[in-house]
Amino acid sequence: MKQSLMRRALAACALAACAAPWAMAQSGYPSSPITLVVPFAAGSGTDAVARVVASRLGERLKQPVVVDNKAGANAQIAAAHVAKARPDGYTLFMTTNTSHSANPWLVKGLRYDPIKDFTPVARVGELPFALLVHPSVPAKTVQELIDYARDNPDRLSYGTPNSTSLVAAETFKYVTRTRITSVPYKSSPQALTDLMGNQIQIYVADLGSSWGTLKTDRVRTLGVTAAKGSSLLPGVPAIGKTLPGFDLTSWNGIFGPAGMPAEIAERLNTELQAILKDPAVQEQLAQVGFEVWPTATPAEFASYVKEQMARWGQLIRQAGIEAQ
Repeated sequence: MKQSLMRRALAACALAACAAPWAMAQSGYPSSPITLVVPFAAGSGTDAVARVVASRLGERLKQPVVVDNKAGANAQIAAAHVAKARPDGYTLFMTTNTSHSANPWLVKGLRYDPIKDFTPVARVGELPFALLVHPSVPAKTVQELIDYARDNPDRLSYGTPNSTSLVAAETFKYVTRTRITSVPYKSSPQALTDLMGNQIQIYVADLGSSWGTLKTDRVRTLGVTAAKGSSLLPGVPAIGKTLPGFDLTSWNGIFGPAGMPAEIAERLNTELQAILKDPAVQEQLAQVGFEVWPTATPAEFASYVKEQMARWGQLIRQAGIEAQ
């Protein structure tokens, strides 16, 4: 009997010892550096946003927030890594619609569940995408591009270096009943380079990687993919004004692993709200083609993520894009 009681006491002590650091982590959070995982390479639009946010978040939390780029497999590597991390608030994930809206429909055997494996913290904003054409294309509006493509089937081609470019272009082709050739790319900069060189004639580009080029005469900007337009391109109409219902948003947000305590998610959300209200931060992010658009609460972001996943699934099925 004594031995049994002693074993139980030792087990209880061991459990308490394991739980103590966890309890301390919650009550004194944060007490050590935080890692912000980014699923794309350094120099990408998401990476640029992450570094601005990480710097300001570290100042407010009084702990360093270190950006860790885990690029590859269309954001799957980073997402799977974060999904398996300890949910103590010290591993966070800044990601986009690629991992949480598009991959569930584009990737067979996805190694993570975008809803069950993560704790939503806050949407940060969006990286607007714009429909660009090479100047040799005699179209100055979306409707003129549609007319030209219909009159010249298979003569035009478009680049698809990421899920947003792919789904936007394929949706455009499906809705307009045009025959345009898809050309896959591994990176946005290469697609943009080939657009300027007239190797492709159409490219739905993110403002982050194309911001400088948009201000030149080497490409022509016809429209933006979001139905609400973009404050960064106030003179450019939404594609949806020509094609009612066309609305594709490349959002950006922060998650933790599933099971992260609600108080930590709320604390991070509160700090992010304060950061994103700062005009200086908004200006910094605008310089990399990013538009601040935060959700108010973690719950609101969770609902948005579910809505976006359903929306992207509808678009992908409609356009006939098959999972690979």
